[in-house]
Amino acid sequence: MSQSDSFIEEVSDEVRRDKLFATFRRYGWIAAILVVLIVGGAAWYEYRRAQDTATAEAYGDALLTALEQGEPAERATALDAIAVDSADAGALRDLMRAGELAEADDTDAAADVLNGVANEAGVPVIYRSIAKFRALALQAGTMPPEERRAGYEELSGVGNPLRLMAMEQIAMTYVEEGNSEEALNRLKAIQDEAGVTPDLLRRVSQLIVALGGDPDPAAETDAATSEG
Repeated sequence: MSQSDSFIEEVSDEVRRDKLFATFRRYGWIAAILVVLIVGGAAWYEYRRAQDTATAEAYGDALLTALEQGEPAERATALDAIAVDSADAGALRDLMRAGELAEADDTDAAADVLNGVANEAGVPVIYRSIAKFRALALQAGTMPPEERRAGYEELSGVGNPLRLMAMEQIAMTYVEEGNSEEALNRLKAIQDEAGVTPDLLRRVSQLIVALGGDPDPAAETDAATSEG
């Protein structure tokens, strides 16, 4: 390689280095920001996770403290005073509060709390279903059977976690009305459902016999086998 060629190559290398440094000077701040964002994002995630854990622990401690009160009405008041930061937390608190109100014989207030949970769109289906089911049960002495039946029908849809229990209660509303035939039809429909627990099968069979019907022998066998 001639001296001139060597000189040209050195100059070219210098130019490339200058261009590279110029590029770093011009765009290096972007890389710096990305690094900060990545590091800061990881730190923020850890911070939020720690905050969420602390919030959950404080919430749990508050629930336990409220339940340590001596009387049901006092426990209900203490639960009502607990601040929540999500619909889920509020639903759980209110389900517990309704239970304490019911224990204090304030069924109207308990039903109001439960209906509030049941009608809250942002609450998970399981919480809303439990709230509605419990509210209907509490109003058995004041709400006509046909009205409660309509509520249970809403809970008996396919996929609802309380479907089978709602079907049982629908049958019971017909028993209240003296409509044994329809009650038997509803009870026998439960025996044909998948996923029926042994306890429910036993209750259904006993009701069918009490109403003068003939229980499904296969269902009785399934219940006995499950218990064994």
